[in-house]
Amino acid sequence: MEIDLVRELAVPERRDAAADALAALGADGVARLVREATDAESPVDWWQVSAVLGRLGETGFAGLLQGLVAAPTEQARRRAGFVFTGLGVTALASYTRALSHPLPLVRAAAVRGIQRCGEGARSAATALLPLLGDPDDEVGRQAANALVLQGEQIIPLLRRVREQGPGRQRARALTVLAELGGEAALSDADRAAIERLIRVKLPDDRPEPLWACWNHWIAVPSGDQAGILRALGLSEPRPVTFALGNDIVDADGHGCDTAEHDGNERVFVTPELDGWTFVLGTWCDPCGEERSADVMRLCTRLSTRYGRAQAYYYGGQGDGSAWLVAERGTVLRRYCETGEGDDELLTLGEPLPFERARRVELGLSPEWDAARESQEDEDEWRWAAHDLAPDIARAIGLCPLDIGADTPSRGTGVVALTPYGAARGVPAGAYRV
Repeated sequence: MEIDLVRELAVPERRDAAADALAALGADGVARLVREATDAESPVDWWQVSAVLGRLGETGFAGLLQGLVAAPTEQARRRAGFVFTGLGVTALASYTRALSHPLPLVRAAAVRGIQRCGEGARSAATALLPLLGDPDDEVGRQAANALVLQGEQIIPLLRRVREQGPGRQRARALTVLAELGGEAALSDADRAAIERLIRVKLPDDRPEPLWACWNHWIAVPSGDQAGILRALGLSEPRPVTFALGNDIVDADGHGCDTAEHDGNERVFVTPELDGWTFVLGTWCDPCGEERSADVMRLCTRLSTRYGRAQAYYYGGQGDGSAWLVAERGTVLRRYCETGEGDDELLTLGEPLPFERARRVELGLSPEWDAARESQEDEDEWRWAAHDLAPDIARAIGLCPLDIGADTPSRGTGVVALTPYGAARGVPAGAYRV
């Protein structure tokens, strides 16, 4: 009967009555719920257990904390941790006290619980600050993430840590400041220190391959970085390491889809790499609805000056490929295969020799006609073309996914503002140097 009462939380039509009955049992109800919280095979959703324990106040919190600490397996700890973090804003004071618990497991769970309190967690900012210097790295990261969610109101607290310490909190305080407000949130001293660190690293910086979930780039067979910047209308170039440039490109591609920022505000322009310069970032997308026409125009302009210019998209998680090839002011080819309904509307020019050769390898005709081609042949080509952008880039130039420490390099990479970035600024964020 005891087990049945808790398990009735999994039955929608009996859930409310079961929850009321368990809450009325007080400490005995806590014991039953904690057993369920640590049962990795339980059919009861963890959030149902959290909801009832949350009604039991400090008694429920204390019992669950004991259960979390004593959980016998990793799966049991994981489930108990979910329950622990879902007690709600009424447990905020208890979570705050648990931030000083001797076990990192509990401190990390308490931080996540505070995060889940939403707006109600703003009063916990001061209590979270010491955990920026926690000896357990995971706890420190959780605390930093929780403080980012507190918003710009905590910038003065973080600046005080940067200026006055304690020293063990200062590094992560800088990261949180950058995430909250970017450079504008940093002091003059911090900005100068970051620029100095970049200068120190640049002499020994070596090429690193571009790799993001969504890779967009323009390739120009020239080392004239300054001329390429001018031709593309890019401004305010700032020297960066490869790690920093790639991290910014990856972060912008993942996290910028807001009313203020869409990831098109800045690009990483590499130094000359084996005779080529790459411009990396979502602004270089040859197939997106917003950018495709402008990227074609810009590649045409670049090819007039440098003989050739190419633009590519490659989805590193199986999200398709696109390529655009221009020579001497003329677009020779544009092709897109991303699975979107309008891909074929972007097709321009005749297939490249590499495309024809790839079709022959697949047993298809190098001269294809959609009206005559069977559905099976069409599907086979589309599957192959889905991942073809890096191979096209290698066949007719250099692919930035392949560069490495041994790639001949001359000059220094820069992050520069696009016209969008010059008009509306760039998103805040913390990046690898």
